[in-house]
Amino acid sequence: MKYAFLAGLPGCLLVAFVAQAQAPAAPASASGPYRASATKINDLVHTKLAVRFDYAKRYLYGQEWVTLKPHGYATDSLRLDAKGMDIKTVALMNGSSQQPLKYDYSDQENLRINLGRLFKPGEQYMVYIEYTAKPDELKVKGSAAITDAKGLYFINPDSTVKGKPVQIWTQGETEGSSAWFPTIDRPNQKTTEEIAMTVPAKYVTLSNGRLVSQTPAGPGLRTDTWKMDEPHSPYLFMMAVGDFKIYKDTWRGKEVNYYLEPKYAPFAKQIFGNTPDMLEFYSKRLGVEFPWNKYAQIVARDYVSGAMENTTATLHGEQVQMTDKELVDREYSGESVIAHELFHQWFGDYVTAESWSNLTVNESMADFGEGLYAEYKYGQDAADMHNFRNAERYLTSKRDVTKNLVRFYYNDKEDMFDLVTYQKGGAIVQMLRTYLGDDVFFAGLQKYLQDNKFGNAEAHQMRLAMEAVSGKDLNWFYNQWYYGAGHPVVTIAYAWDAAAKKQSVTVKQTQEGKPFQLPFTIDYYVNGKPVHQQVMMTEATQTFTMPLAAKPDLVNVDADKNLLWDKTDNKQLAEYAYQYKHAPRLVDRAEALEAALAQQTTSPAARAVVLAAMQDKYYEMRVAAISTLKMDNKDVAKAATPVLRKLATTEKEPHVLAATLRALGALKDRKDEKLVMKELANNPSLAVQGAALRALGDLNPTEALSRAKAYEVDAPAALTAAMMSVYAQQGGPAQWAFIRDRYDAANGQAKYRYIAPMTQMLGRLDDPKAFSEDVTRIQQLAMIPQLKAYGIDKAMVTALQKGAEAQKGKPNAAQNQATADAAVKAIQAAK
Repeated sequence: MKYAFLAGLPGCLLVAFVAQAQAPAAPASASGPYRASATKINDLVHTKLAVRFDYAKRYLYGQEWVTLKPHGYATDSLRLDAKGMDIKTVALMNGSSQQPLKYDYSDQENLRINLGRLFKPGEQYMVYIEYTAKPDELKVKGSAAITDAKGLYFINPDSTVKGKPVQIWTQGETEGSSAWFPTIDRPNQKTTEEIAMTVPAKYVTLSNGRLVSQTPAGPGLRTDTWKMDEPHSPYLFMMAVGDFKIYKDTWRGKEVNYYLEPKYAPFAKQIFGNTPDMLEFYSKRLGVEFPWNKYAQIVARDYVSGAMENTTATLHGEQVQMTDKELVDREYSGESVIAHELFHQWFGDYVTAESWSNLTVNESMADFGEGLYAEYKYGQDAADMHNFRNAERYLTSKRDVTKNLVRFYYNDKEDMFDLVTYQKGGAIVQMLRTYLGDDVFFAGLQKYLQDNKFGNAEAHQMRLAMEAVSGKDLNWFYNQWYYGAGHPVVTIAYAWDAAAKKQSVTVKQTQEGKPFQLPFTIDYYVNGKPVHQQVMMTEATQTFTMPLAAKPDLVNVDADKNLLWDKTDNKQLAEYAYQYKHAPRLVDRAEALEAALAQQTTSPAARAVVLAAMQDKYYEMRVAAISTLKMDNKDVAKAATPVLRKLATTEKEPHVLAATLRALGALKDRKDEKLVMKELANNPSLAVQGAALRALGDLNPTEALSRAKAYEVDAPAALTAAMMSVYAQQGGPAQWAFIRDRYDAANGQAKYRYIAPMTQMLGRLDDPKAFSEDVTRIQQLAMIPQLKAYGIDKAMVTALQKGAEAQKGKPNAAQNQATADAAVKAIQAAK
């Protein structure tokens, strides 16, 4: 699964979250009861379902024939997970006849069945169940990663929302499948599957495996039967029904299909077209061919997360669905979800985590898979930027640093879907790859997949596979990174002994607890060429020395730039400038740029590095440099403006040009208005158009407000965001009403995109009614548990206080201050 909560937030909001995460806070700690792997009393063998849907009631009427066998001991009972269902019939199948069975379903969660006799280990039996699933009546809660848990979703079933498609889709992870069919809803169960769906004949269906038949089922109805011949876990079962157009692709003779709403079907190849290339690359790189008979991807409305790797049938949220105009601006970060879910078909579906405690063997691997494809398709810089960004997200989130990657104590299984399992885990896999080398590392992955195919595994199985192919003991690595918490916090100091012609590097670990064992490379640059030194740090403080012909221009610790650590590197600016020009990795240049940006207002040498980064070979470096210019400083503005104006006429990469226009807008020089207006009118990139509109808001607010109004109706997301930004910074009561109404109409995570404009506008709303409306909505957001977990409540308190402060001197300042104070008090009092 790729969860969209934090990853999908607007950039400005993500910065706010990071800033909040860095604020002093009580350290998190491992909490909750011990979560044992699910005990196997009965094993699922085969699950056959026949389902039909009541769109008016939002019900599923189901029949199930589930085949099981006792696992290790004889048993006369069976427990199935079944959430909030009406159970009509439970019977043991004897051939084609049914023997009614006694059962208890008093808690509406556990269907406890008396089998009537003792079954021996391995002795198969079949139970028939007739039931009604009522997902909309369930009392369940979601999480930050998966915002709802009712398993089965009816989207616009009554066609009451104009222009919105009618759809049905399912979401199984973590235990949502048992909301629409009785099963043993645990990841360490595996079962083959057959689903017959009776649906309106005008609709398309999708499920796991292959479509084996389509037959008429009465007036206006059709029954589609899908069959999955290989075993997989119940949470990976899926169904989807709706008006989808299918784009048919292939890979090595296997079906590779894309299901989209008709509006987006013409762009299916542009959206998903790299999928066959990914299948080929992953199959070759892993040494294990894609293990399933087909691969489909479908896009659903109102999805409750980012995407889900259902076996052979990935479901994506609507954010991947774009027009050709929107696709002009899509970066790898927008495509990486496709790679992530596909990599899961090996790591998660073919071999599945045997418990949620070991979710790392699913999600950390899929995060690693994203960077792996970026490296192959778009180059080392793209992979490095992807991995660097993910590592930084973990390192700046102080709330997660005390969590183990594999953890057996937690309050809720949903807690496992966090920055540790995803971003930190992906970085750890990359470190292991660097340590072992590619040949051994990928041989280890191949062995892990082959040894555990169609089964379950945990981190120890991966360790054993890596040890088997490398001949190395890796307990130290897994103990500190998988079964321990935190990361190294280091300071790096340098000393040159001119008499002995030796360079010393002292690395000191300052985190609490025992030191990490760290293998890394130190590069010493003399006369433009690096001398490599492989070292293994085993102590809290350790000094490494290297004899050299002359004092090095640069000592580059962790030259591979893969260590997950929080470092204070005591380099001088001149050394960073040398690092920017000579060290090979993108992270080398990013570190140098970060150091230079901190001194851009005071140091000409720092500004020189920033100017070089504005013209870096990799576009995201150019964006980073331009976006963080302090254009309100006259020295920075004087140095950067000529470069910006040149880029504005020569830069072809849309995100760089967009950043350039924003920077020129911050300059507030009306001579740039003509250029900005030209890009707003003519550039095909929506990102550029949106940046031009925002820049116009700085240069000519009246004209910007006028232009922004054109985007109120049916504008693409990039232009809608730009319009709201202009409204938030320049607008009044009429613009507030628009933002308010759009926020109120939004559902789920779509509301989050309005946080920035609502908080920005608060100080401008001196009318008490409008001010109170804004405060109420900000307070509502602060109370959402999924946001509160990431510190949004504290960020909203700050926004409310700043908004009230900005009202001082206005006629209704006292009344608005009281409104804000009451909201702050309510937020702080809430648990």
